[in-house]
Amino acid sequence: MSQARKLGLEYSHKFNIMEENLNIINKAEESMISAINHLEGELAKIRAGKANPIMLKNISVDYYGNQTPLNQVANVNTPNNQTISIQPWEKSLLDEIEKSIADSNLGFNPVNNGESIIINIPPLTEERRVELTKLAKTESDSAKVTIRNIRQDSNQKIKSLDISEDLKSNNEIDIQELTDKYSKIIDDMFSSKEKDILTL
Repeated sequence: MSQARKLGLEYSHKFNIMEENLNIINKAEESMISAINHLEGELAKIRAGKANPIMLKNISVDYYGNQTPLNQVANVNTPNNQTISIQPWEKSLLDEIEKSIADSNLGFNPVNNGESIIINIPPLTEERRVELTKLAKTESDSAKVTIRNIRQDSNQKIKSLDISEDLKSNNEIDIQELTDKYSKIIDDMFSSKEKDILTL
């Protein structure tokens, strides 16, 4: 084999290893972002005492045979801290929206006044606030476990690469930095949700 071809193969092998190496770090970050997005959705389901359109984020309605997100068929707003108002773009959707909210297990009692749907959000008791804070903490801790599992899995893949110990160590440091970054985001998300729940 010619020296040039040998060098070319070595370079190609090294390039493939480096590319695989970069893929591990990129995939780890993508997975961590997915965990953050999942947590965001779970925390949104935990309602604080104040009315917020995000409480209805997961509500879909039957719109001409298609399950369509509520905010794509109606204007959802909060005229005050205890009320959500839903103004459908087509009046014919009023009953369908009312039914979807009533069937959602969110514990809301929608009122259809013939023009819009009104939801009154009762103030939370102190006991309920503590329960919701614990629930938010459980969801946040679960997201942290997911982040740590991604770190562990990524480090295992790095160890199996045909690269120097120094490079392995550097990559593990990169993975740890990602872990710290997204764990901090989770802490901030929980703190914000806790404040939201406990603020009267």
